Amino acid sequence: MKKLLMATAMSMAMLSSIGIANAGMAEAETWVSGEFQPSTLSKSDQMSEMEWFVNAAKPFAGMEINVLSETIPTHEYESKTLTKAFEEITGIKVNHQLLGEGEVVQAVQTQMQTNRNLYDAYINDSDLIGTHSRLQLAVNLTDFMAGEGKDVTLPTLDIDDFMGISFTTGPDGKLYQLPDQQFANLYWFRKDWFDRPDLQAKFKDIYGYDLGVPVNWSAYEDIAEFFSVHVKEIDGQRIYGHMDYGKRAPDLGWRMTDAWLSMAGAGSKGLPNGRPIDEWGIRMEEDSCNPAGASVTRGGGTNGPAAVYAIRKWDEWLRQYAPPGAADYDFYQSLPALSQGNVAQQIFWYTAFTASMVTSQADGNNTVDADGNVLWRMAPSPHGPYWTDGQKLGYQDAGSWTLFKSTPLERRKAAWLYAQFVVSKTVSLKKTHVGLTPIRDSDIRHESFTERAPQLGGLVEFYRSPDRVRWSPTGVNVPDYPKLAQLWWQNIGDVNSGTFTPQQAMDRLAGEMDTVMGRMQRADEANGTYGGCGPRLNDEQDASAWLGKGGAKAKLANEKPQGETIDYDELIKRWAAN
Repeated sequence: MKKLLMATAMSMAMLSSIGIANAGMAEAETWVSGEFQPSTLSKSDQMSEMEWFVNAAKPFAGMEINVLSETIPTHEYESKTLTKAFEEITGIKVNHQLLGEGEVVQAVQTQMQTNRNLYDAYINDSDLIGTHSRLQLAVNLTDFMAGEGKDVTLPTLDIDDFMGISFTTGPDGKLYQLPDQQFANLYWFRKDWFDRPDLQAKFKDIYGYDLGVPVNWSAYEDIAEFFSVHVKEIDGQRIYGHMDYGKRAPDLGWRMTDAWLSMAGAGSKGLPNGRPIDEWGIRMEEDSCNPAGASVTRGGGTNGPAAVYAIRKWDEWLRQYAPPGAADYDFYQSLPALSQGNVAQQIFWYTAFTASMVTSQADGNNTVDADGNVLWRMAPSPHGPYWTDGQKLGYQDAGSWTLFKSTPLERRKAAWLYAQFVVSKTVSLKKTHVGLTPIRDSDIRHESFTERAPQLGGLVEFYRSPDRVRWSPTGVNVPDYPKLAQLWWQNIGDVNSGTFTPQQAMDRLAGEMDTVMGRMQRADEANGTYGGCGPRLNDEQDASAWLGKGGAKAKLANEKPQGETIDYDELIKRWAAN
């Protein structure tokens, strides 16, 4: 009798297990047939991928995990929709919390400092790659996927399909983060206004060249002046030639560390980041992992002529050509403000806002026509006079999954399953259509994006073009992103307030960066805090020893060369040809 009861119990357990598995596949069938279309995979391949998730998740069924990301449409979709799908298919409940970018960085920093497991995984900007690869507190995903995480690593993950994988690779060649979403800061403009014959004629009469997509900052400045000063009004509305933001807040720091200096030409040649001098102005030799300084006197470029020029132009354009109140906007206020329809162009526009800019007039979007066709386009960022071919041309955000060693292994494995689920080929194409932050090359080349391209203002053409590699996040020269990033916004804010000149502010910023890196150097030399790759500051020398001699670029006699533009349609043809 006892054996019979045991056998019955075992049979019921087996039936229960089979039921759970079948239920997972039944739910997967529902999601694959509905929400998860279109996909680059066939439906049968999608179901095979989902079957792997069902089986891999069995040891974790019933577990509840916590993950954190910033608030953008892509992550809202993950938080509201994909967590539900994941739970129904795998039995793992995910609390996907959304906070502002600064709060996410703070949480990451707190978990690193305290070694307490606040969240089981983060979607954390790849800007921290220099930090994660040095501190060794984040999980080395290359080794994790081959070792203790092998049983929960998706066979069809296809790492090489991720466009931003170079952004999340450390100087040791190891992968520390997995891209979840990407967006670039490009040039944005009202093509309907630029195409008007009367405005084209007026612009050429004043400036002597064609109104078009600006190739350099001289042309951008001329166009800003043209619309703000000479045109002033279109269809009874006061219009402006420039939009930006200047609120004294952490957003202002990111505004500058997000490649603004390198767009002006302050850095060195090299992709994805300049070497020896990167877009922050930090020097790190080609054959070294040790940052050597930010100040011109240490061979850096943070307070060099090109960097000072970059800050001066930001301040001048904001004061002279932007709508009233823009200087008090933060990141989240300035970019959606374009939908009001009173701005001709923006030099520093994030493609993450594409989704909000393709909504209808009924939603208050004045940059589409009555039929919903966009009146604007995006194009490559113009470059400053110090820029030379071979340098990066702008910033590209790559919010990436990051796991920490302080997370218990079982929770880390469950979180890794969720991270892979939301970037899997079964899910990623639909997610890209929702958030318009593509991560996979196969997704952006799918026929569904060929069909949708005319409604997306150049996004598809950009991400299919070879130009996309010239936009990149903060790189490995920055040894500790949270410690150094916080220095920027206060100093830049002092320019906007009129407390300091651009030169004074950048001198102070460079000095503070060197001071903080000096502390990192001492910690690394004392106890290996940064794995031997912490800063090793150069001794200070007179600026003349470095300026134009392998350090910061020397000041140009003429910082406003002739403006240069390109016809947008010709640009698109060039992209298509490649």
